[in-house]
Amino acid sequence: MKRNDSSTTPRAARLMERVLAIGLCMLLSLPPAYPGNIFSSQTPAEETESATPAANTSDREVFLDAQVALPVDSLPPTEVRADDYAYDESGRKIFNPSPTRAVWLSALCPGLGQIYNRRYWKLPIVIGGFMGLGYATNWNNNQYQDYMQGYRDLLDNDPQTKSYMDFFPPTVNEADLDHSWLERTFKAQKDYARRNRDLCIIGLVALYALCMLDAYVDASLTHFDVTPDLSLDWSPTLMNPAGGGNRPSVGLNWAFTF
Repeated sequence: MKRNDSSTTPRAARLMERVLAIGLCMLLSLPPAYPGNIFSSQTPAEETESATPAANTSDREVFLDAQVALPVDSLPPTEVRADDYAYDESGRKIFNPSPTRAVWLSALCPGLGQIYNRRYWKLPIVIGGFMGLGYATNWNNNQYQDYMQGYRDLLDNDPQTKSYMDFFPPTVNEADLDHSWLERTFKAQKDYARRNRDLCIIGLVALYALCMLDAYVDASLTHFDVTPDLSLDWSPTLMNPAGGGNRPSVGLNWAFTF
């Protein structure tokens, strides 16, 4: 009997050691946040609080994850551009014109694009330019029509057509005038009036296109950064000659900062 007891005891001890080793390995394999892990440094209450940080922290903290919280004041400032945000700090809507809409409005009526871009000071320039060119076009066209009719009357053989005499005072006698000189004069005057009329029409078309271009560029550069840091520093300086001469040359040293 003693021999049987002595053989059974070592076998049971080895079995118990294996069970304990397996249990220890299972405990060590559990994650630290697992409620049943005895090696966790937090109590179940602390683990519950860490799992829901927003319920126990103030509004001045931002959580990067479940374990780290940073104050809002320590975060770097976020840049918000006017193109990305529709309202400013005071709650007013930021003016952000569309270049395409500005072009179409200016094409519909010259000056509407400038009004849309809130460049009201350009409106008198646009209106004055169109009124001046329109008046010049009409005046030169009337001159051209009058000289053209007088030139035609000079070339026909009808003695009743004498519209060219309307350009002279009533005391002037037609017989005292040189007919060839009248033809040359009326031809030159009608050509001159037609040339000025055509130039005024070209000016109207150019002004129309310029209004569209100005509206597009003005709307595109509304949020262009014009910072006071832009500066130009210049100073006179003496430059050594590149060829190895003895006399230095006087120059200008300048630096553009932006």
